[in-house]
Amino acid sequence: MATERLVVVGGDAAGMSAAAQAKRLRPDLEIIVFERSPHISYSA
Repeated sequence: MATERLVVVGGDAAGMSAAAQAKRLRPDLEIIVFERSPHISYSA
């Protein structure tokens, strides 16, 4: 069975909030975040 994936472009607060909300709604979802800087926001 294929795994569904969500790709988030941008690791700032908005991107990480979207990823966190998606994971809460769909725990089985694989989430991939792309961020160009070496830092991401952990405040989601």
